[in-house]
Amino acid sequence: MKTVKLLLGFMLSATMLTSCYTEQVIVDNGPAISLDQLLHSYDLWYVDVNRTQGYGETPFLQIAFTLTFDRGLVYANNNLVGFGSQGNGFGVEIGTYNAYDMILDINHVIDGYNSFDVYQIDNNTIELYNPFNDTSYFLDGYQRSTFDYDLVFSDNIHYFLQEYEAWEKVYTSNFGALNEFDNENYLQFLAGGNDSTFRSSQDVNINNTNNIFWDYTGIYGVGNINGSLYTKTLTLDYDFLGNEFFELTVINDGTISLFHANSGTVYEFEGRGYTAFYRGSNVEGKSNIEGEPKKRKQRTPKVDNPRESKRHS
Repeated sequence: MKTVKLLLGFMLSATMLTSCYTEQVIVDNGPAISLDQLLHSYDLWYVDVNRTQGYGETPFLQIAFTLTFDRGLVYANNNLVGFGSQGNGFGVEIGTYNAYDMILDINHVIDGYNSFDVYQIDNNTIELYNPFNDTSYFLDGYQRSTFDYDLVFSDNIHYFLQEYEAWEKVYTSNFGALNEFDNENYLQFLAGGNDSTFRSSQDVNINNTNNIFWDYTGIYGVGNINGSLYTKTLTLDYDFLGNEFFELTVINDGTISLFHANSGTVYEFEGRGYTAFYRGSNVEGKSNIEGEPKKRKQRTPKVDNPRESKRHS
């Protein structure tokens, strides 16, 4: 991840991160170029999960922010730690592909074989239709030099918080009023499940995150601040103790700053136990909730997929 900063990005935000569903105009005749040439025409294909049609899921597409197709290899940015720098901006290799007759076959390192019918929607948008689960994903093409990594990072900070097994408090400002949160030394943001569960601990100097005793489990939320793309709100719901409100700033790939609104205290937390996600599994990636994979959530209501399979059963 490049250092979070204000960039030009509002136009990109309007096209790339829109969460409203709109009817697609389908172009069925296919492009004049081959499918492989089409896939190579852009460095990065942003997976807009909020435009997904259908009720199924293709796991590796559900967690990927971007895909890249390069001479038979598929790369993906699944993590926000290192987003924009890992693999020269392309992420990690996740499998191989074969493109022919507007069909894309992908052999994923964990999920195995997947096959998609490909439709070109417009000059920089393709639809990957999985006839086996009747679900379509929509991908928008960008060149690496114009892709706004920081904007995508900012819009998905809650996933960034989940990419460490724990966050350890390493700094407390000498200004600000005394408050109950002064006693919290570790935070954890759980992947999977309801995608909004956090845990906190008052343990001190724990070397192995597996040995942390979590004193409390509650619900958290990350929100936007009007007029600012890169400063977020973080709310920790402590139930009968009330909510704790913070302004959240990402300092770098492993450090966050929390400004406690009520007391005026500033805390810094460093990530411990980085998790590289391929998808939720015990081998290549893992979830903080047993049996629940880390994946991006579709924020828009799921809808029926109007696409019909043309393949013979």
